[in-house]
Amino acid sequence: MGWLQSAFRALRRVLSNEAKEHVGTDHLGNKYYCVPKYKNWRGLTIREKRIVEAAKKHEVDYEVGDIPVEWEAWIRRKRSTPPTMEEILKSEKYKEEIKIRSKNFDEKEKLSKGTKEELLPPPVETQIKGHASAPYFGKEEPSETPTSTGKTFQPGSWMPQDGKSHSG
Repeated sequence: MGWLQSAFRALRRVLSNEAKEHVGTDHLGNKYYCVPKYKNWRGLTIREKRIVEAAKKHEVDYEVGDIPVEWEAWIRRKRSTPPTMEEILKSEKYKEEIKIRSKNFDEKEKLSKGTKEELLPPPVETQIKGHASAPYFGKEEPSETPTSTGKTFQPGSWMPQDGKSHSG
């Protein structure tokens, strides 16, 4: 199917007077083309197209970073002029410097964490028994053994402790 699709694209390019100009190639082997603004066979003006032919022909082989940021900005019309090789190499060098600085910073952080932990006093351990909303908070804890009033309970015998009754 791929060869058929490329044949149709080539035929369309020939019929539409589309002539792509090679603009540049990056250090990864990707080729960049520009199709200048032109009028098609119906007289409509077609705006400029920017095309990349990836070095890796299969879409599954493509990964983020396979097209340099500067070229991607040109393809997406964020910049008007294509980048130079010097610009791309300068950017790559800067990225490597940032990676080295980041690695050095992480190593310094690991070393400083070890000394900080030694200088700090150990945390104070407190024992918290119960919860403030529990009726026995601050008093003796309730007994661990279960108690039941199942055999001695009489219906209607319970009354609230403050003397108020709940009858309507």
